[in-house]
Amino acid sequence: MLFLQPLYEYIFHHYAAHINHFALIKLILYSLDKTLFYFIIFVIIRLCWLLLVRHRRTLKSEACVWIFSFYIILLLMLTVFRDTYFPWQLTFNFHRSLSDINLVFMKETLKLTHGQSLLDFFYNSLGNVLWFIPFGFLFPTVIRKKSMVGTILAGGCLSVIIESLQFVLETGVSDIDDVFFNVCGTIIGFILYRIIYRFL
Repeated sequence: MLFLQPLYEYIFHHYAAHINHFALIKLILYSLDKTLFYFIIFVIIRLCWLLLVRHRRTLKSEACVWIFSFYIILLLMLTVFRDTYFPWQLTFNFHRSLSDINLVFMKETLKLTHGQSLLDFFYNSLGNVLWFIPFGFLFPTVIRKKSMVGTILAGGCLSVIIESLQFVLETGVSDIDDVFFNVCGTIIGFILYRIIYRFL
């Protein structure tokens, strides 16, 4: 880690033995560390672009772009690029069997209810919903056409892209349930966007 190594070591030495799912905390910290690194690169490129084109933007609209970009980077680091820090470390496997993709709706989710810990069930279902609520909320703030259908389609496409990358990079399980829960999160996020912006 480039930024959060001291924090990780502190948490590891003081709490690792007392936390059953410490691997999840490690994943979050590792992903956040990578997000900070690539967000800094984004900020540099974005500032250079703004200076070159001299396009006038409000502070509010630009802040939305920055927040949305940070969120997208973090989401990709958590779901797709879990095991690598730099692009040249990626390894693709285009020869995986398509049988590794779960296309049976709710098959894997229901299996998790019979697992040793319900945390896996809640992380797979509620976690996938929660991670896409920010997308449904932020996406309409950075585009001109703020339609619910467009936002849902964008959220669904992003989810399918993530599942596809997880498949070829072998960094996760490609599951139709994940797409469903992601779309649910997108819908909730868009509803929150409509409610909040109605009063602003």
